[in-house]
Amino acid sequence: MVQSKAELNNYSVLVTRPKRQAENLCQLLEQQGLQAIRFPTLEIVALDHGGIQQQLAMLKQYHWLIFISANAVNFALSANNGRIDAFKYCSIAAVGKATEKALSRSGLAVQLVPASRFNTEGLLDTPEMNNVTAKSCLIIRGKGGRETLANCLRMRGAQVDYLEVYSRQRPRYSDRSVMRLLKTGGVNAITMTSGEALNNLLAMIDLELHDTLYLVPIIVISKRLKEMAKEMGFKHIAVAKSPEDCAITDAVILSMGSPIN
Repeated sequence: MVQSKAELNNYSVLVTRPKRQAENLCQLLEQQGLQAIRFPTLEIVALDHGGIQQQLAMLKQYHWLIFISANAVNFALSANNGRIDAFKYCSIAAVGKATEKALSRSGLAVQLVPASRFNTEGLLDTPEMNNVTAKSCLIIRGKGGRETLANCLRMRGAQVDYLEVYSRQRPRYSDRSVMRLLKTGGVNAITMTSGEALNNLLAMIDLELHDTLYLVPIIVISKRLKEMAKEMGFKHIAVAKSPEDCAITDAVILSMGSPIN
């Protein structure tokens, strides 16, 4: 069992978040004495603004704007040249705390965020999302992704449209230093925040190192992602109490003690 910050100096954590989103988590890990290895397995890219701006001009017709992520907030506002007035005519829902913070920083009031489970299922459990008959909802998100939210809202009588403002891509580079660290036991934990990033991790790591990779403790942010990692072959999986960086950091430190399941 790791007992002190000094002991944590010997441990390295692979942080797989997109480059622009990883720094806060890396800093929290480093403040605890851990070494953060920045290895983004997702790249976030803006979609063409032309079609997006046409949809943004029609926001007034929606009762609810549902933002799926902080990226959805930032790219939607960027596509609207930073103007927030158009978004103020609707009630705004955020899937999680990071999304709520991004909206608040932009000057937009959030009417709805889950009380505890900061994910699609948590949002669907709220009274507001159970009372959407004949209401129109616009889900603002990246290209593709889960259909659970839209399908459930439609079953409850809502009209649901999408506004996709960014795409997720696998980075084209391959960091050989990470391969060397895996070979020598120099990666002691992995943080993972999405299924797509997890798939990309396996694609970016040499096949001959997959058996080694599966033995590294991996910290995920949902039970769904835990099941996905388990099916892929990971042996030691922990679920952080929330998607917040501080919760992920706590789970990483716990993983440094004894093997996790």
